[in-house]
Amino acid sequence: MKSRIVLVALGSNVTSQAGGPSETVAAAIDALGDQFGETRVSKFYQTPAFPAGSGPDFVNAACAFYSDRPASEILAGLHSIEAAFGRDRQVRWGSRTLDLDLIACGDDVRPDHDTFRYWRDMPLSEQQTRAPEQLTLPHPRLQERAFVLVPLADVAPDWVHPVQNRTVSEMLSELGAAELSEITPLN
Repeated sequence: MKSRIVLVALGSNVTSQAGGPSETVAAAIDALGDQFGETRVSKFYQTPAFPAGSGPDFVNAACAFYSDRPASEILAGLHSIEAAFGRDRQVRWGSRTLDLDLIACGDDVRPDHDTFRYWRDMPLSEQQTRAPEQLTLPHPRLQERAFVLVPLADVAPDWVHPVQNRTVSEMLSELGAAELSEITPLN
């Protein structure tokens, strides 16, 4: 398999054994580097929990690295790092010590275009209670989420979404001012 860019979104809004959310994200970035090699890392941002009112503010970041590993192996690596930081997957979109989302692996669309569109187009009320049972790439709702796109623009502004056919910068420019005003750089 040919090496391709891998995009990962990081978030934390509760304390882990590494410390508060900023320290947890920083330690997770080190763990990503140990497991996957050299990574480009965004600034850290403070963002409100999603959905609104679901917990304390998050510290979010993004990283990019190149890998020839299968997406399923990368995802398993991300889950092992989350587990090492005490991640508990009991409440969908709840508070968490660490959240590592595999956003994209190059131009892979998994498992297929129809399944991707199904999850992308799902109403928010259903998204809150349902999660795909199989890896869906790219992340089906990344184009809607300022807390993902703002950090991604730091590390991969020219990555082209293989279904939307728009760069990270283009998707970011389509978000509203209100969404963007909620994202505060921390460093």
